[in-house]
Amino acid sequence: MYHFVDSKGVYLIDKKGNKYLDLISGIAVNNIGHKNKKVIKAISKQINKFSHQMVYGEYVIGPQVKLAKRLAKQLPQELQSFYFLSSGSEAVEGAIKLAKKHTKRGKIVAMRNAYHGSTSGPLSLMSDEYYSGPFKPLLPNVYFADFNNSASLDVIDNETAAVFIEPIQAEKGYIPANQAFLEALRAKCNQTGTLLVFDEIQTGIGRTGKLFAFEHYNITPDILLSAKALGGGLPLGVFISSQEIMASLGDNPILGHITTFGGHPVSCAAGNAALKFLLKSKHIQEVEEKEALFRELLVHPKIKKINGKGLMLAVQLDSFDEVENAMKKCIENGVIVDWFLYNMECLRISPPLTISKEKIKEVCKVLLSSLED
Repeated sequence: MYHFVDSKGVYLIDKKGNKYLDLISGIAVNNIGHKNKKVIKAISKQINKFSHQMVYGEYVIGPQVKLAKRLAKQLPQELQSFYFLSSGSEAVEGAIKLAKKHTKRGKIVAMRNAYHGSTSGPLSLMSDEYYSGPFKPLLPNVYFADFNNSASLDVIDNETAAVFIEPIQAEKGYIPANQAFLEALRAKCNQTGTLLVFDEIQTGIGRTGKLFAFEHYNITPDILLSAKALGGGLPLGVFISSQEIMASLGDNPILGHITTFGGHPVSCAAGNAALKFLLKSKHIQEVEEKEALFRELLVHPKIKKINGKGLMLAVQLDSFDEVENAMKKCIENGVIVDWFLYNMECLRISPPLTISKEKIKEVCKVLLSSLED
């Protein structure tokens, strides 16, 4: 068991001062690395003012407004209304409620092999019985379509409130959606009056080379979810929609969705500083080039293929034994990697976007050496 007590940039540091390159970013959270000075300054400044106020809407909370404005400038007109929460699972829960309330429908469609969180609502959208079965009964009227299979979209009908989809399926091993499939899905949702929800909890905030992955496809969702990297290392989530759709939560009941800590001022201050840092830097623009470098260097007989997009890559091996052995050898040599819930034959690579090309070359050498017998 490793015990980290400090961090800096792309590194976690243990009690003895040993440094470990964090190649998973706390599962795509630390997109700007660890201990970013701008984020620390923003946290300190805000916490010296106040750490918490009631967030039910009666009061203006400056850090929320600043973060929402900064995000709004980067998003299309259909996505200009924000509801901040504390996590990705909460964002999914809020989106489920919003879709049902707005459409007055009860049916939800999700994709097989998707992962949306571990609370009861998101767990209901999980097709794998191994993970969801022990917690039944879950939400009723949840149906599943096959990812990247347009023929399976017939499950979406005039009774469907929303379709939830990850533009890149995370726990299946970073599988990107096909353009044609997303276009067919968007058309089917338009035809049936169904809301299209993009879960960008892991793909968002620059990880794919765009601020959000939907930008690669030129397809705008009706509801957009973000969390993980959104808070700059602190707990923060959000569901985003149009003002018209979001207004559905405003009455009957008057507080259609409430949260004590959602949009926590300190988390929003950190998130705003992190987003400002990313947008002013060239880190997002450099993602594609860094992805190409990983793909160029990670060539080995034991590597069957590399899935993913941007700096969310899955290195396919032959077995979980090989993955487990590689993970062990990597951390022994100062590199932290991980695996996937639904694809245990893949190594997870999702480093901070701030990783340099020199560090990529270093970690690729460690990864390759970990595959040797």
